[in-house]
Amino acid sequence: MAQAQVPDTISHHSEQHSDVLNKERDLIDIALHLMKKSTDHRSDTASQRHDLQLSALPAAGYTLQTGFAVIAAANAAFYTADHTTQNISTIATNITYTQYKQTIFPIQANIWTNNNKYNFTTDWRYMKFPSYTYGLGGYTNLNEVYSIDYSYIRLHQALMRSLGHDFYVGLGYEFDYFWNIHEIDPPAGKITDFQQYGFGNQETAAGITLNALYDDRRNSINPDNGYYAKISYRYNDNIVGSNSNWQSIVTDLRRYVVFPYGTKNVFALWNYDWLTLGGTPPYLLLPNTGGDAYTNTGRGYIQGRFRGKNMIYLEGEYRINITNNELLGGVLFANAQSFTELKSNRFETIAPAVGAGIRLKLNKFSKTNVCIDYGVGFDGSKGFFVNLGEVF
Repeated sequence: MAQAQVPDTISHHSEQHSDVLNKERDLIDIALHLMKKSTDHRSDTASQRHDLQLSALPAAGYTLQTGFAVIAAANAAFYTADHTTQNISTIATNITYTQYKQTIFPIQANIWTNNNKYNFTTDWRYMKFPSYTYGLGGYTNLNEVYSIDYSYIRLHQALMRSLGHDFYVGLGYEFDYFWNIHEIDPPAGKITDFQQYGFGNQETAAGITLNALYDDRRNSINPDNGYYAKISYRYNDNIVGSNSNWQSIVTDLRRYVVFPYGTKNVFALWNYDWLTLGGTPPYLLLPNTGGDAYTNTGRGYIQGRFRGKNMIYLEGEYRINITNNELLGGVLFANAQSFTELKSNRFETIAPAVGAGIRLKLNKFSKTNVCIDYGVGFDGSKGFFVNLGEVF
């Protein structure tokens, strides 16, 4: 299930933009209009930089991995200081219970101190998550599927300090604990990739991370320009609580361009690479489709459809406003992913996907959209994908 995302900033210079905001409409405006209440007072809050901006979405949802789900998602956005260049601090959470008896409860935060000197990030989650697995590499097919059941606690923390304008470096600690791991109805008379890879019914991974970040976006929930680049190196060792020693690196690169110039349409490009540098990570922590922090890679494929020791991913998306008041928008996207094979450890296949979606403006001040996409991959893969906030 895709996790709710949150913005890093709300539109700056709000007094200059008050006329524009008065013309913009969101789902809250529509609800107030249906209740015959005025929406004028909402524009006044935009000029108060310390006001807390809340977005909430109780809903029914659906993904390929979870089936139908009951979801309560929310995010909060706020400034910790009164500077026109201050990034916004954000907290997001959702509680999800699904058709397949999965429970998902994350808490994710991105806190900026005065003048953006320090950035503190949190990714905590609890999951009871029976889910499908298809094996390792790119040659697997949809018919060779069975389930792995497990419970999971994630505690990821990082602190970064500014070394220059929009550039940060820092340390983190990542703890992942899996228990009650077991296969459900694996193929009879066959050694599965899960068994061949090696596993126990309990796995603990713990490591120190080194992080570097460049981010000049002023609204990461719905960016209209800028760059984002993050590199995170993770070193897992018995000394810090890990069952085994292994190392990985994740690079996350994004670019946003207004196109055509003078419009509010945006072309966005995303490159996400996840590589194992040494050792043997737990099977459930291997790079996989939808395995990023917000489970958004690989629209067009079920979460966990592909898995391997190394992953390369590329996606492009074109975002447009359909209505002048920005209440309704749309996107077209295409992506491709590749994973190394278990035996050769080489990239041998590419899995492409394409799709389209609609956007409904939930909060015009934080630019938070409700995102509903439909993606199609190869070999019969297809489905709906829902987010609170842009995919990247």
